[in-house]
Amino acid sequence: MSFDFIKDKDKKIHFIGIGGISMSGLAAVLLNSGFKVSGSDFKNSPIVEKLKTSGAEIYIGHKRENIKNVDLVVYTAAIPSDNPELLEAQEKNISLMDRAEFLGEIMKGHKYNVAISGTHGKTTCTSMLSHVTLAGNLDPTILVGGELDIIDGNFRIGNSEYFLTEACEYKRSFLKFFPYVGVILNIDADHLDCYKDIDEIADTFFKFSKLIPKDGYLVGYADDFRVKEILSKVDCNTLSYGFDETSDVTAKNIIFNKDGCATFDVYKETKNLFTLTLSIPGKHSILNALASICVSLIFNISNDNIIEGLSKCKGAHKRFEYKGEINGVTVIDDYAHHPTEIKATLSTAKQIQHNKTYCIFQPHTYTRTKSLFDEFTDCFSDTDELILMDIYAAREKDTGLVSSDELGNAIRSKGINCTNVHSHDEALNYVKSKLTSGDLLLTVGAGDVVIVGEKYLEA
Repeated sequence: MSFDFIKDKDKKIHFIGIGGISMSGLAAVLLNSGFKVSGSDFKNSPIVEKLKTSGAEIYIGHKRENIKNVDLVVYTAAIPSDNPELLEAQEKNISLMDRAEFLGEIMKGHKYNVAISGTHGKTTCTSMLSHVTLAGNLDPTILVGGELDIIDGNFRIGNSEYFLTEACEYKRSFLKFFPYVGVILNIDADHLDCYKDIDEIADTFFKFSKLIPKDGYLVGYADDFRVKEILSKVDCNTLSYGFDETSDVTAKNIIFNKDGCATFDVYKETKNLFTLTLSIPGKHSILNALASICVSLIFNISNDNIIEGLSKCKGAHKRFEYKGEINGVTVIDDYAHHPTEIKATLSTAKQIQHNKTYCIFQPHTYTRTKSLFDEFTDCFSDTDELILMDIYAAREKDTGLVSSDELGNAIRSKGINCTNVHSHDEALNYVKSKLTSGDLLLTVGAGDVVIVGEKYLEA
């Protein structure tokens, strides 16, 4: 499929799963450009309603009859092969394109594509860079895997050559992109349902880096030895960041306030560029900021605009998001669903002044829980009590591979105070019996665990 096809505005494009955080942004880009767009999703949502208002033809539920006068069907890697709309398109010989390939084709229409990759932190880093490029008046098009207040959603349509997007390694999707600037935040073991091991994952990130043209740039976290090795191999320009002083861009003289937010000096090599105070807590947020600073320096954004953008950025929703306070209990929701991310979330919570931490965790997918089982048993030491929910299946089916009760037993054997619950209401009633003024309630996971915290605040 060529970009010329996508530029033909007489064509009608249908999105299977149009309400998804990534698909909705692509649909919005096309609607803004005057295309005919239809799509389906299994339920209504504010994102779906926003697309309806913009002119999209929306169907709730996946059905063969939704494919009406369609020229191209776009689907995600998570759509099963027996999806009725996918089958209908195949039988009618309608052109098919997966989301990553489609996004890659749209990227061809821009010169300065920034693709932000990494096992962790993509959404936060993209959020930070969005704030900076907007402060610098670059007028970017933005696709982000979360909702940002500054763009009133998960996408923004710009009228410039600048295009910002997350680049996910799941099923090697990001190998279909066309980055001018590629960012690798970190490389960790995840998505082991489609990779055999960490070495294969690292090799795929290297292949991603090779997509960058010689006059482009690779920005990488040099304290991660796998990323550092890739930085040493590529043919394009490179800019490294990290806490190690051998990095090109570093943070020094770091201090944290009572909310866990850092103030630090930013250095490029030996030059002190400026002092910055973040509005997002956690030590890992410093690294995301440094990555966005590297990209900003490539685009010659002024120090004042970098400071303005990063100081105002509070991150995307579901990324250590303050949900509210009731009876002296603070409720925070976080998307962390990988052991490394959970450790970072709980470490960030420790930097905030409070009494006890109660963490409600909902594991995400059976394959991730099984493949990282041992790591999950070792990542909750910074919580006073863990409330463990059943596994959120997402795109998978329960075949008996692993259970949350098994994980709970393994965690308790490590001496962690852990209680298994089997519904949102059971989790809610349990924390109601435990929480007192000054405590912190964290709802953690990529599923629907956030419901528990929201119900607690309504009590």
